[in-house]
Amino acid sequence: MDEPPSVTESFDDPRITPQFCRRLSGETGDLVLLGVVHDHPASVARVERVLEHVEPETLALELPPVAMPLYRVYAHNGDADDSPSPRFGGEMSAAIRAAPDADLVGIDAPNWSFLRRLVVRLVADRVPPATVRRVLSSVGGATREALACRVAATLTHATSMTVVPGDRVEYDCEPDDSPAQQAAHERSHVASVQALLGSVHTDGSAVAYRDETREECMIERLETVRSAPGDVVAVVGVDHLERLETELSA
Repeated sequence: MDEPPSVTESFDDPRITPQFCRRLSGETGDLVLLGVVHDHPASVARVERVLEHVEPETLALELPPVAMPLYRVYAHNGDADDSPSPRFGGEMSAAIRAAPDADLVGIDAPNWSFLRRLVVRLVADRVPPATVRRVLSSVGGATREALACRVAATLTHATSMTVVPGDRVEYDCEPDDSPAQQAAHERSHVASVQALLGSVHTDGSAVAYRDETREECMIERLETVRSAPGDVVAVVGVDHLERLETELSA
């Protein structure tokens, strides 16, 4: 079977490049992986433009399932404001708004699959108690954030105010900047973050256990989603892109 054309071939946009966009062919449809930098204008624009072109049957987001209702609200409020992009929720609410007919799936932790995998791995690896405590503390923080999103969605539905848990990430880059400016700033930001992370040894750390298990769960969920007929677009952090592409191409 011929390889499908890359996502980027359909666009003349410096924000839509192979660094951030991958297409994987499958028996029932294609899977498009979109790497993003949270709240970055280039990522928001990338998601919006690609979803206008692809029109997937399923939209998979790197969000916990319990947080999905809040981002639906943000996307809906963006429609009400008649603004170019939703005011809140960054690229995730922008994705929901850009694909109104797609089935939505949250593929990130915390969820039962993640917790089960994490416990099994910690026990099997005989992880030191100090590392276990750090892992559980990190998971507890993520769980509280997810539940805060669920409460915020309920309050936003029930009242006239929009509840926003957490802070929006700010960059020295604006939605009104040119595509070339946005793309250059995003690439520079990603390179800086990756250089910083590359200088830190994380093997066997609490962060490694948490993030590797998260990726395993995302891979498992995407394998299930893409087994159904139709194209799938997955919006994930750019740091997850390489492993997801490798595992889902196997």
